[in-house]
Amino acid sequence: MPIATPEKYAEMLATAKQKGFAFPAINVSSSQTLNAALAGFAEAGSDGIVQISTGGAEYLSGPTIKNMVAGSAAFAAYAAEVARSYPINVALHTDHCSKDKLDGFVRPLIELSVERVARGEEPLFQSHMWDGSAVPLDENLQIAEGLLTRAAQAKIVLEIEVGVVGGEEDGIVGAMDAKLYSTPEDAIATAEALGLGEKGVYLTALTFGNVHGVYKPGNVKLRPEILREAQAAVAAKLAMPEGSKPFNLVFHGGSGSSAEEIAAAVSYGVVKMNIDTDTQYAFTRPVADHMLRNYDGVLKVDGEVGDKKSYDPRAWGKAAEAGMASRVVEGAQHLGSAGQSIG
Repeated sequence: MPIATPEKYAEMLATAKQKGFAFPAINVSSSQTLNAALAGFAEAGSDGIVQISTGGAEYLSGPTIKNMVAGSAAFAAYAAEVARSYPINVALHTDHCSKDKLDGFVRPLIELSVERVARGEEPLFQSHMWDGSAVPLDENLQIAEGLLTRAAQAKIVLEIEVGVVGGEEDGIVGAMDAKLYSTPEDAIATAEALGLGEKGVYLTALTFGNVHGVYKPGNVKLRPEILREAQAAVAAKLAMPEGSKPFNLVFHGGSGSSAEEIAAAVSYGVVKMNIDTDTQYAFTRPVADHMLRNYDGVLKVDGEVGDKKSYDPRAWGKAAEAGMASRVVEGAQHLGSAGQSIG
């Protein structure tokens, strides 16, 4: 199917919230990892989200060029073409963008979509993330408000982060402190600043102990109940019915999370969960296996010529894509999106 239109993306998010599941949002950085994500979604019968970080966008433009906008535009064009062959809906998203990179990444990409929509075309991406976790909440929300206005004009969704995700991603390090846990007051301030859809559609990454990167189960103290408390606080403040879930929530830093923690977060309104570290490993592990099993073939050892069939990038690339696709299927199953494609 074609890349999701704004209307289809809105339907995807609404369906996830209504039926109580979340979409895997898979970070990709190449045509191979994109193809792996698409294959995994298709195998699972799940709609999904593919996303690129600032580092991924730079890499996609060419490691010696490092132009985030050019890389993003090239990625979106390629994704739009290859996604047509898969029987599921896919949305394109850009991941964490800090304040110092807004003018070189998210803002120009939003403007490209504004121009496209003005010409009667679809936006380039379906959503973008502004990561204001490193600035005070007031500044975070002030910047978010301006971005949300422009995003609405481009018919795209804004994602924001309230609180701090610990660990490191693309050189951005989140402190491991009390800010790992968003408060009900943070949630109320967000709703008061950005509204609940009337100013534009946004996703909210409230933090509940999340950490980017690799960690073993039990090493990070996730508290999914924080999401329930935040939803309840906003609902009470706005006199909404008990049990309302005013926010569409995002789960960051989920590597090593238990099935129970994931299920709890989804039950409290998470509709999108980022998956990066696990899929990186799932992609690379088969490559290592191939190289070790075919050592004499991939290297010209002792004056020999090697085996072209072994070092052909397609040989190990297919194995890598299959390994990553399997992890995407697993993610869709954990999040409940498997078999839920809206067609």
